[in-house]
Amino acid sequence: MKTKLLLLLIVSSLIFSLFGLPITSAESTYTVKKGDTLWTISRKLQLGLAEMISANPQVTDPDIIYPGQNIRIPSYRFENSFENQVTELTNLERQKHGLPPFQIDRKLTLAALYKSRNMRDVGYFSHRSPIYGSPSDMLRKFHIPYRHTAENIAAGQVSPEEVVREWMDSPVHRKNILNHTFTHTGVGYAKGGAYGTYWTQLFLSK
Repeated sequence: MKTKLLLLLIVSSLIFSLFGLPITSAESTYTVKKGDTLWTISRKLQLGLAEMISANPQVTDPDIIYPGQNIRIPSYRFENSFENQVTELTNLERQKHGLPPFQIDRKLTLAALYKSRNMRDVGYFSHRSPIYGSPSDMLRKFHIPYRHTAENIAAGQVSPEEVVREWMDSPVHRKNILNHTFTHTGVGYAKGGAYGTYWTQLFLSK
């Protein structure tokens, strides 16, 4: 089984009611208001513009949509509970060292999930995505504010235990997990592709 690890250290449930948005069909569509574009909607919902465009192939120009038009909101769901298990295991490691547990940030989790799926679907393994750019670029595209951020990625591990163990055995990845300045995390897991599994763990301090 091929396994890779990389590190680059760099300095949601979608709760639509917080934004006062007109949502229909079990929060799967957004009703366009005057002045909306796919960009402004993605910013309100704190989603990536690329995901909004991909979810709405009927929109030929993302700058031209019309009041009353229904726009599909891309949803996300975990492929299984691996993401939560990774967070629980990393929090156990932090506890061993007297550090407070990470809080799960849903928007960060969404970004991590898209990053893992992007590596699988596009066929690369790198901190720099051909679509999202660097991890800090990606957080900006997902409208996620941060003071400091870092990313752990891995490929080929078959379980949360294996990927966390390999990260902890790697000094640079271990440093991210045990960094006292990071307070929030998000984990994304994708199955398939050349390596079989792809893992992304994002960290940030607000």
